[in-house]
Amino acid sequence: MLLPKVNQMLYYQVASSDEVEATIEYRSRIADEEDGVLHIEYPLSNQAGRAKRLFLGDELSVFFLSDEGVKHFFDSHVIGFKDDGVRLVKIMKPDPERMTKVQRRSFLRVPAELEMAVKMSSHTRFLCHTDDVGGGGISFVCEGKWPLQSEQTLECWLLVPYKNGTIEHVSFHAEIVRVSVLESGRKEVMSKFISITDSERQKIIRFCFEKQLEYRNR
Repeated sequence: MLLPKVNQMLYYQVASSDEVEATIEYRSRIADEEDGVLHIEYPLSNQAGRAKRLFLGDELSVFFLSDEGVKHFFDSHVIGFKDDGVRLVKIMKPDPERMTKVQRRSFLRVPAELEMAVKMSSHTRFLCHTDDVGGGGISFVCEGKWPLQSEQTLECWLLVPYKNGTIEHVSFHAEIVRVSVLESGRKEVMSKFISITDSERQKIIRFCFEKQLEYRNR
């Protein structure tokens, strides 16, 4: 399977709970590569040519074109940044086994009602349940009394149960993307991870894959 090379252009969408944002296509050139990592220039959107700020852990649905004009798709995520005169974004190099010529319809985010503890910056803590979870962020529903707003940072502890009966605790920091008030007066909060270790993210991704298989086998 063909792999992307230095100087090649990548085209991609960034996972977002905002459906409009998730459809915007960005492009950027591969500036450098090292073991398992591609260093890409800051992305520009194809429509408006505006730059896109990426965050650690952002999930990307990527494709590049072969010399024959065939699109090769792969999923990746942001693992860091590098200043080399120009600010570069580090993303995971594709696994050749998992590259396809077909675009996945959506990012791996599954509906799931998992227990979670949230600590706000004011040391206020509360318990809630997630609405959906994914490798790039989560949505949850909580009581309406908590003063939550977009761009606020939360410290979270999530209970992740697996098919084999084991339960993992996953901790991370998330930034609120959007808060909606439901008819019941409760709040639905969409958030994205801004600080999560790779091993913690893998626990969530593993749960998502298990869930996806469950839905497929129904």
